[in-house]
Parts: sequence; C-alpha cells; structure tokens
Amino acid sequence: MACVQAATAAVDRDYDYEPPRPGTYQLPVIKPAAGGSLVDSTGKAVELRELTRGRVTVMSFIYTRCSASRACPYATNVLGQLHLASSEDKDLANGMRLLSVSFDPDYDTPLQLANYADAVRDATTGCDWQFLTARSAHAMEPILAAYGQTVDKRASAKDPDGPLSHVVRVFLIDQQGQIRNIYSSATLDPRLVIADVKTLLLLQNR
Repeated sequence: MACVQAATAAVDRDYDYEPPRPGTYQLPVIKPAAGGSLVDSTGKAVELRELTRGRVTVMSFIYTRCSASRACPYATNVLGQLHLASSEDKDLANGMRLLSVSFDPDYDTPLQLANYADAVRDATTGCDWQFLTARSAHAMEPILAAYGQTVDKRASAKDPDGPLSHVVRVFLIDQQGQIRNIYSSATLDPRLVIADVKTLLLLQNR
C-alpha cells in the first residue's frame, strides 16, 4: 500500500535511533481516558469509554480531508503499520485495538469513514481497527476538550492542507482506560508505539 510505504520512508528518515526493548522501561499513568458518545462506520452508536478498556488502545484524532503530510495522513499510515504488524503477531492481534476518530462529522459521515477505512487498511486480518465520529460537531466538542485536541478552521476552506488545522495527538491507553503516552508528529514512530503496546501487554500478564 502506497501510504504505508510513504510512512515507512518517513520513519527511516526521521527516527535515527533504536527503540527500547519492551518491558525494560515504565510508562507512568498520565490521566484517565475520557469517554463520549460516538458512531462507527456502520452508523452504530458506540461509547468511547467501552472502546478504551480491555485491550491496549492506540487512538488517533483525524479528519479525512486532511492533506498535511505530517498530520492525519501520517498518523493513519502509522496505525496502518501497526495493523499490518498485528496481522503477523498474535499478541498484538489479540491485545491491541486501533481507533481513528474524526473530528469532522459534517463531512466524515459513517459512509465516508467506511470508504476511508477500505482505502487505508491493507491487511484483512489483525487487531480491531475502528473508524468513528460523533453525530455532530457539538457532540464532538467535549471529547476533544477532554483529550486536549485543538481544532481550528483555516483562513481558507480551500487550503491545500485541508480546511481544518490541528496538532497531532495520538494516545496510548492501557487495558484499564488510563492514558500512558501521548505521541506527537515528532514522536509517532511505529516501532516505539509497538514497544509501548508490548510493554503494557507484558505488565498485564505479570
């Protein structure tokens, strides 16, 4: 898949280090992961709190119209690499969940998210990867506020990077619903995320 290849190239260029070995370090609790009412790509109502319990969850806030190379496309590419890795790793397949949550519900309808999911998911097996949004921008506001995810309208709706401006924040959430890491565009290395996920899985098994 072209987007995964592009992300791999970016990782090779931007991260000149070896990630730590899983289980050799600690990930302190940052704060509880907030809940909220969402809908999935089939239009079914879901509770975010239920999706951030039971497995190690990697959650990214995105919108599908984003074209900024180091924003949503990169974050989605990284989750795509995690999904690919889980298709060959039983521990990741059974213990990890991926969530892509759109903060642009007026455009990112369930049908749009379903089409987007089909375009970015390369592996047909692997861990659970869900694409979600709220029923309205108003319903999304408290969720964004709880996670500190800022979103602003650009001066021009025809901006080549997309109509919305935002910082990249990808959340690592443990099986008990506690945020254990927050990745930015500068730290969102799939090798590090996998090491963090496996560290939390090892803690659960002790």
